[in-house]
Amino acid sequence: MTHTFAAGAAPGGSLASFSDGLIIAMIVAYAIGLFLFAIEAAYGRRVKLKTDDRVPAMATAPSPAGESGGDDFTARGVDDEIAVSIRDPEPEAHAAVHAVGRVALGVTIVGFLLNFAQIASRGIAADRWPWGNMFEFVVAISLCSVGAFLYAALRHRARYLGMFVLLPVVLLLGIGVKWLYTETGPVIPALDSYWIAIHVTAAIIASGAFIVSGSATITYLLAHRTELKQAAGEKVTGIAAALPSSDLLDRVAHRFVLFAFPLWTFAVIAGAIWADEAWGRYWGWDPKEVWSFITWTVYAAYLHARATAGWRGSKAAWIALAGLACLLFNFFGVNYLFSGLHSYA
Repeated sequence: MTHTFAAGAAPGGSLASFSDGLIIAMIVAYAIGLFLFAIEAAYGRRVKLKTDDRVPAMATAPSPAGESGGDDFTARGVDDEIAVSIRDPEPEAHAAVHAVGRVALGVTIVGFLLNFAQIASRGIAADRWPWGNMFEFVVAISLCSVGAFLYAALRHRARYLGMFVLLPVVLLLGIGVKWLYTETGPVIPALDSYWIAIHVTAAIIASGAFIVSGSATITYLLAHRTELKQAAGEKVTGIAAALPSSDLLDRVAHRFVLFAFPLWTFAVIAGAIWADEAWGRYWGWDPKEVWSFITWTVYAAYLHARATAGWRGSKAAWIALAGLACLLFNFFGVNYLFSGLHSYA
């Protein structure tokens, strides 16, 4: 069903209307940022990104065995310890850089602040935590996704992810406004609990990080295909030629999963505890519970494959994308295709 904004009709009056107005403003800001990042990717000058390949002092210290003429066992032990202490250098990478990219980053920050203000004002207007329905969940996920991107862009100079992160964010917000919008108001009794601040918040932050990881994974697959074409002697132009190295993108995607997975694990456990308080059982194989567990399993398989089988690149990327697909289906598909105790979401 399509929902429309109803200014002033919801509890909270003018503050609710103000919150609704911020929704449009932040979508416009994100869309402008997306457009500017696309321009940077298409027309920017490809430069080498700085990497952190510093070696700890311990690695360059002279070996005690070398000074005292110790036996081979001692020398090997020191060498092994030194080798472990050396941090793997980041892979060399290049990305398109253009002055318009700084403007895009500034506009994205403005959109992030508008996003935060919208969530805060809606929560104050409704006098509750502002993620009690699908619309509010989408807006909160967008905030976390953009926040994760801004951290990567400012801390690790990963501005090249801007276009690929903002694209799904703008699409999600568009879907939220068009089909998921719900007027500001109280939640149903089952959600009126302090657990919404614990369980749902953890799920929102994890989902935002998973989306950024998924964006980096998709970018990785594009970059990897581009590198294969270049290795075969094919000429590559446009945005594809401006992508950073696939190895770097693979690491970025992995690190965001490492951050999100423990949070998702906590969200599933917290949800089970909340279910026991609300419905008298920890686990009932409700569709939402099942797909939350499936999502957890797929991402666990991804991390396990990388840690034990040494999978890198395309194999790991497809597992990560399967996890993202499960995450999105858990949110959209389960809520619309199945009936259960979580159908109110």
